Amino acid sequence: MSTTLRRVGTVTTLAAAGVLAAAGIASAHVTVHPESYAKGATDGILTFRVPNEEDTASTTKVRVFLPTDHPVLGVLTDPHDGWTAKVTTTKLKKPVKTDDGSITDAVSEITWTGGRITAGQYEDFDVAFGQLPDNTGQLTFKTLQTYSDGKTVRWIEEAKQGDEEPENPAPVVRLTADAADTAASAKSPTSTDSTARGLGIAGLVVGVLGLAAAMFAVRRGPQRHK
Repeated sequence: MSTTLRRVGTVTTLAAAGVLAAAGIASAHVTVHPESYAKGATDGILTFRVPNEEDTASTTKVRVFLPTDHPVLGVLTDPHDGWTAKVTTTKLKKPVKTDDGSITDAVSEITWTGGRITAGQYEDFDVAFGQLPDNTGQLTFKTLQTYSDGKTVRWIEEAKQGDEEPENPAPVVRLTADAADTAASAKSPTSTDSTARGLGIAGLVVGVLGLAAAMFAVRRGPQRHK
């Protein structure tokens, strides 16, 4: 095999590995969408995406903990086939003043049980809210994911500024007053985050196919006419 052919083959292999890695990264962790909202946003939806990472067990329980130091007000869960949502409220240390009066209690935990997320699948759990806080830069939603074999994955680690993403990061929503981010937050996870990832992966696939074609052309080489 020529040096050129070996190089083409190596690049093709690395590109293919990149495609698989990108696909894995896109679905590896429990995440929340959209990734940002405007401070004090009202009447919106947060979608918690829970992928199953185990080959031999199913996800049977999901617990999402909502912050109470900067509470999310007016939380409602969306009926989800096969799953039952249990909502836990907590008395706030400091009431939140709104146009409708002072709020003294807020949802601190939502637990989904009864359903199953099998290998290679994910579930989206929608949570509607009445109002987000306007006095913080982000909301962290620590999450516990329990499998049918008893294993629990704790998505609770928070990355400090400048640090690499931890192994088990907690879902985070950035809160910003930027108008562009406000508009982007209104889009669904499938039309923003997932679409962008899909386009990136599709680009890598096209690159792999192009390299494969080049490899085939080099292998054939120039043809002599008889």
